[in-house]
Amino acid sequence: MSHPLKPGAVIFTKDLTCMARFYQELFGLQLLEREAGHAVLESEHLQLVIHAIPKQHAKGIHISVPPVLREEQAIKLFFTVGSLAAARQLAQTLGGGLSPVSKEWQIEGGLRAFRACDGFDPEGNVLQCREALKK
Repeated sequence: MSHPLKPGAVIFTKDLTCMARFYQELFGLQLLEREAGHAVLESEHLQLVIHAIPKQHAKGIHISVPPVLREEQAIKLFFTVGSLAAARQLAQTLGGGLSPVSKEWQIEGGLRAFRACDGFDPEGNVLQCREALKK
């Protein structure tokens, strides 16, 4: 059975296992495929490929704990979560994090009203979590 093609993104990583677990567990993505160099995660509308950086290049990359945030990257992914508070706790246990509640902001327009908060994955890639506002 073929799968429909979906829009998505590729994240290059030094630690494939850690990063795949972070995105899979925090955002409820399903593991579609796992091979030595990549993991393919999917939701109903998005495919996310976590791709290992080749070892000869990865050995020169240092990821601190907590990671230095890559705040000047050209792209910031955003994901919908059921609860920013729950996502904040889970992100921390998975090696990433979300900014404190004081940094949350919201859009209150129409059917797509949401509260948002920026965060980061275990390697410092900046992302955003969005929680739908109840009407």
